[in-house]
Amino acid sequence: MITGTWPLIRLALRRDRIRLPIWLVLLVLIPSVTPPSFAALFPTDAARASYAAGLAANPALVSIQGPIYGTDLGALSAARVLTISAVLVALLSVLTVIRHTRAEEEAGRRELLGATVVGRHAGLAAALTIVVGCDVLVAAGVTAGFVGAGLPFAGSVAAGLALASAGVVFAAVAAVAAQLTESPRAATGIGLAALGATYVLRAAGDTGSAPWLSWVSPLGWPALVRPFTGERWWVLALAVAVAVALGAVAFALSARRDLAAGVLPARLGPAAASPALGGPLALAWRLQRGGLLGWTAGFVLAGAAFGGVAQGIEALLESSPDTIELLRQLAGGGDLVDVFLAAEFGILGLLASAFAITATLRLRSEETDGRAEVVLSTAVGRVRWASSHLLVALLGPTLALLGAGVAAGLVRGVAVGDVAGQVPRLVGGALAQVPAVWVLAGLALALFGVLPQWVVGAWGVLVTFLLFGQFGRLLQLPQWVLNLSPFTHLPRTLDGGDIAVAPLLWLLVVAAALVTVGLVGFRRRDAG
Repeated sequence: MITGTWPLIRLALRRDRIRLPIWLVLLVLIPSVTPPSFAALFPTDAARASYAAGLAANPALVSIQGPIYGTDLGALSAARVLTISAVLVALLSVLTVIRHTRAEEEAGRRELLGATVVGRHAGLAAALTIVVGCDVLVAAGVTAGFVGAGLPFAGSVAAGLALASAGVVFAAVAAVAAQLTESPRAATGIGLAALGATYVLRAAGDTGSAPWLSWVSPLGWPALVRPFTGERWWVLALAVAVAVALGAVAFALSARRDLAAGVLPARLGPAAASPALGGPLALAWRLQRGGLLGWTAGFVLAGAAFGGVAQGIEALLESSPDTIELLRQLAGGGDLVDVFLAAEFGILGLLASAFAITATLRLRSEETDGRAEVVLSTAVGRVRWASSHLLVALLGPTLALLGAGVAAGLVRGVAVGDVAGQVPRLVGGALAQVPAVWVLAGLALALFGVLPQWVVGAWGVLVTFLLFGQFGRLLQLPQWVLNLSPFTHLPRTLDGGDIAVAPLLWLLVVAAALVTVGLVGFRRRDAG
């Protein structure tokens, strides 16, 4: 049943020979350089204890980066990187498994390979083997980085394996998702929904009165291993057991379904199209409305949550001056609550960029699947067709960020008794992310138009900007490196200072230039 797995592994590694190494370098680099950065920021035991106390006392920060179990350098480093890195490792696992299973079936390549001496489960086995191998490399790299920074060997091994465990579990989750639906987009949506749900469970368990929720979430397990503070090795066994069980379910479902079909039946559309679908923009809206509405609802909930917990940030004023200084290094000066909200809006801006890239790259999937050719064979021109999806990619994130700003302003306004003042202020803070989001959308369109085989590079750029935003100042990277991210140039509208218009205009110019390059390139190259 798994005959031909090794040749498929070699084929997949060749296809991902650039993509996977970039991911691995980023996933290993950030944890490895965190301990020396913390040693520079908090050189004394008293400073580290003050930081740890302030972090543990604040539910808002714990909900983002996870709990802290000690005050030494190892415990501080693990608390800073485990949760965020676990999310990134899990994301890599989901995308890679779907790419080499469900996406291969939809493209028809799996059927061609199935006509040769290749077992039915070889594709799934190859994808899981590759992802588990990547997770092991991440564990080895993080362990070596922590040991090289002078941290204890046992805790370093525990931290590396904790990150790998998150990747292995979500590789199995993606393997199950790939069996449930016919579409790789739907399978990816299931995997990302599971990732988001487990993150919420972990945040609720780490900050609320129900700590058992952290034990329900695979993203809570890396911190529960407790590297450097009395390691719980048996938690790793829990992750392995769940991954093996889900993997067995995936193989069982694979044996019972038809090739290119999903366990869940596809929902058939009406026999005749609605008159409202008479143009490319209406079609683009119909194809992407589900994702847009889902992202908008999630942003509204996130904005409400941020507005609710912002008040708790003020507790740090009495508990940890060092933590206040760290927050201001990460997000700029100003009132501490505004610093927190600005940092959270920055994260939402990065997430909105993920939707913008997804919506823009729908052009590529429509092209490779042959549906674009059908549309372009009518009176619809290339620029008009591409612009319809681009419009969704530009306005969709804007709507989601607007919803987050309104929700945060309402909740925060009710808490302080100033709804009329807080809503427009926080809406402005949320919408300030839009120019940077549009730059990422423009980059994705430029890659689609000029280098369609490299469109996945847009995701690599987004992950790089995410790491710059979360760790750049902590790692004391040179300013010219931070300036590569468009999010570095956004105005801090919440600190009451003057808004610099020039950076916003330059970001819009860059976005427009990238869009122009993409549209011109698509007009001139061959489709398909």
